[in-house]
Amino acid sequence: MGTVTTRRPAPSGTRPAPPPPRPTWRVKLRRDWPLLVMNLPMLLVVLAFWWLPALGNVIAFQDYNPYTDGILGSPVIGFTNFALLFEDPQFLRAITNTLSITAFQLVFYFPLPIMLALLLNSLASAKLRAFVQGVVYMPFFFSWVLVVAIFQQMFGGAGLLAQILRENGREAVDWMTNSDTFILLITSQTIWKDAGWGAIIFLAALSTIDPNLYEAAAVDGARRWRRMWHITLPGLRPVIVLLLILRLGDALNVGFEQFMLQRSAVGSEASEVFDTFVYWSGIRTGDLGYGAAAGLFKGLVGLLLIVAANRVAHAFGERGVYSKS
Repeated sequence: MGTVTTRRPAPSGTRPAPPPPRPTWRVKLRRDWPLLVMNLPMLLVVLAFWWLPALGNVIAFQDYNPYTDGILGSPVIGFTNFALLFEDPQFLRAITNTLSITAFQLVFYFPLPIMLALLLNSLASAKLRAFVQGVVYMPFFFSWVLVVAIFQQMFGGAGLLAQILRENGREAVDWMTNSDTFILLITSQTIWKDAGWGAIIFLAALSTIDPNLYEAAAVDGARRWRRMWHITLPGLRPVIVLLLILRLGDALNVGFEQFMLQRSAVGSEASEVFDTFVYWSGIRTGDLGYGAAAGLFKGLVGLLLIVAANRVAHAFGERGVYSKS
């Protein structure tokens, strides 16, 4: 007959066993060196194209002349470039347009990839799902030149919609040159081009939800909307919060090519955003220190928005971009 051994409870007052010691950096290096070698090319790319160029932000505090003085010889003028920046009405207009477009697209564009992912996930036929995915993903690979050209052929003054209106005795509308509806135009272009690709992340998040939860909810009598509200959306919430934080941190970056291609059609009053302002005021005029000040301001605002949004995510119990220390 076998004996049954039972673990006696530890006597009161005894300390629990100490946790195992954390591995030293030498142990980690010996253990993880294949992963480090695999990531080395990407680290070199980041070093060459991100970290080293970031040192050039020092010209934002200089009267920078690249042809005679260079970085080492240009005189330091402190925050003069930043003071001139906030006195420039064109800069204030670019900030207003950028934030307006970001807020508009957060409301009318950000939810669409989520809805598209839910729609694709609900398709029962695998062949139909693959076909629809291919169709909605394809515009992402088009350049902005091609996207603007397609919209010009559809909604321009000589486009398909204008021709249909004329044939029916109505006045044609050139949506591509209407500054009052420019925000609607660029948002519709962004939706058509990027919504399908943005749905990929949410489809990946949907694949991690346990299907047994849906079966248990169906057995309990929960209908489709109940299952989506109590299972699907809570499963997507961490990803939604993460992407929302990243989008807020990227609030001053609404694109360059899309606005540059349509600037002459609608005018700078409606199409001047932060990136085009940096190009016209810094690069085209040769005042690189002034443009660097605008770019540095953009980076600092994005950092503050990410930190603030991440704190809000922690307040609601989400992990966010980085966890609490």
